[in-house]
Amino acid sequence: NGVFLTLQKSYEDIMDTANGRGWAFDRYEQEDALAVVDLDPVEMANSLDNIRGELPALVRDFGADRLVLDSVSLLEMMYDRQPDRRTEVFDFTKALKQAGVTTMVTSEADQDNPYASRHGIIEYLTDGVFVLQYVRSEFRETRLAVEIQKIRNANHSRETKPYEITSEGISGHQHKNISGLSPADRRPVTACARGTAPRHAQARVRRG
Repeated sequence: NGVFLTLQKSYEDIMDTANGRGWAFDRYEQEDALAVVDLDPVEMANSLDNIRGELPALVRDFGADRLVLDSVSLLEMMYDRQPDRRTEVFDFTKALKQAGVTTMVTSEADQDNPYASRHGIIEYLTDGVFVLQYVRSEFRETRLAVEIQKIRNANHSRETKPYEITSEGISGHQHKNISGLSPADRRPVTACARGTAPRHAQARVRRG
């Protein structure tokens, strides 16, 4: 079972996107295999102590083994001081670990360094980071590409590989390469981190 927590889109937006992609979120909900929850980031920040305390029980009662938070950047923005921001995010990710779920967290990328998260915190609390990019070829064709920045305790490829989003989900092309590109043509857009229970996952999104 899975839980999708969104801080930036409404429940209706998430379901419309899923239906447009051909993903059966409606059926998963009816089967109690998926819970989509939209939260106001201000309300979440104000209630974070309660959420942290209740999260393990909620995950256990629902039988969830996967959780998505989209995005942690909006939660981080609720705190003006970096020490407060770091403490709150650390405690929240600790609660997720205690809940025993595999977690993916999206985060905006830093404006000056698209390979770092907006506040430079979440990537140090995750077991893996994937950088999702828009890249352009010499023919100006825009393609989607992924680069593994880190996976803790594992060897992995450092190459940038193409991927696509289909009705079956994300499909990576391990044996293909992104060719005909100069470094200036590479435009990192997103990063994410992923782990196996009880580890975490993180994702960063650059807007622009």
